[in-house]
Amino acid sequence: MEYQETTTPGRSRNMAAIRGTDTRIEVAVRSALHRAGHRFRKDLVVKTPTVKARPDIVFTRKRLAVFIDGCFWHSCPVHGSRPQRNQGYWNPKLDRNRARDREQDNALAGDGWHVLRFWEHEQVTDIVASIESAVAHSV
Repeated sequence: MEYQETTTPGRSRNMAAIRGTDTRIEVAVRSALHRAGHRFRKDLVVKTPTVKARPDIVFTRKRLAVFIDGCFWHSCPVHGSRPQRNQGYWNPKLDRNRARDREQDNALAGDGWHVLRFWEHEQVTDIVASIESAVAHSV
């Protein structure tokens, strides 16, 4: 049987403090886009025939969905690390996150959306430039 670590009060506090939305990078990107005159929706649920996705930034008229993924939670190839403790829990969880990302990308694309994904470690200016380019070239 796989070892399951007992959750400590400190670990519970740490996990509860992790933001699912409005992370520093998301706020910085949204602020830069807004200053540049772009209007968008944040954390809008986008329903396709097969999945519900909640992109971080959505340009509804352009059908552009933007995700800014955390390096740990989405297994960044550069910075993503796997915990050494309680791997029986973490490895399948992180694998499911990646599988869900691909499923959402495919479902959104199949429903006519353009999907952009960025890592939290990328430069805000680079992310904003890529988004602005996609907005300018969208139908």
